[in-house]
Amino acid sequence: MMRAVTIRDGQIHIDEHPDPEPGAGQVLVRVHAAGLNGADIHQLGGRYPAPPGSPQDIPGLELAGKVAARGAGAMRFEEGARVMGIVGGGGQAELAVVHERQLMPVPDALDGVSAGGVPEVFTTAHDALFTQAGLEPGERLLVHGGAGGVGTAAIQLAWAAGARVYATVRNADLRERVTDLGAEVLGPEEFADHGPFNVILELVGAPNLAANVSVLATGGRITVIGIGAGAKGELNLGALMAVRGRVQGSMLRARPLEEKAMTARAMERSVLPLFAGGKIHVPIAATFELDDAAEAYERFTSGGKLGKIVLEIAS
Repeated sequence: MMRAVTIRDGQIHIDEHPDPEPGAGQVLVRVHAAGLNGADIHQLGGRYPAPPGSPQDIPGLELAGKVAARGAGAMRFEEGARVMGIVGGGGQAELAVVHERQLMPVPDALDGVSAGGVPEVFTTAHDALFTQAGLEPGERLLVHGGAGGVGTAAIQLAWAAGARVYATVRNADLRERVTDLGAEVLGPEEFADHGPFNVILELVGAPNLAANVSVLATGGRITVIGIGAGAKGELNLGALMAVRGRVQGSMLRARPLEEKAMTARAMERSVLPLFAGGKIHVPIAATFELDDAAEAYERFTSGGKLGKIVLEIAS
């Protein structure tokens, strides 16, 4: 029996569950670390159920560990290989089953805890910036919510790609550290004076919508991947038309295997070499043992953090 973070009666518990078994094309991962994400908080609150085929009561959208066993036809990784990847759920457990195509090798430059904080936020940021919004070198990027996991990932990736990066950060105590990642940091009320922006990565939500459109460059793109501050806002279509702008939304969790595999291959091509070369890193706000998962969730929701909260599940 394995131990896992378990959502029961709207609370976080550590329960025992039968060990999962890998099916065709899948591998069994002995999890070393698993990052917390906003989706876990929403799932705990009953607002974001796991997709079909994923555990409904074990949260966790990302993990890192070692291959413990392989299912039929799974040949990409040897047993004992260090791997990391996004999952539909079930990542915050001692064992997890993942299709091998969703997994990536862990670069030697990443320790186990840092690797547990990579897959969800760096995949989300890379996909949103480059695959969805088509960010180009020299373009001006604005990241709303620059101190969070996706925000810190997006800033580093965009800076490494040669973009000029701006970020809004509400907590003044964190602004200097976000600046060190490669962004010019602004207060949330200041960004309207620093446009125009070619790409805006929206991690906060609808309250920024009208101002975002007002500071778009011609041909600008707004990609929405976070709505914690609200999901509904008023959109001036005339202003959007005037700059030939685009507003789009994106999320990873519900995508089919083929699309998740494509994001993993893009990470292997473009992001893992940056880790290997020491050009980017994973800011870790705090780590917690599996038994302290409830405390980790409380820390996540308390705000005022820079980077990732990571559960260290096994050494």
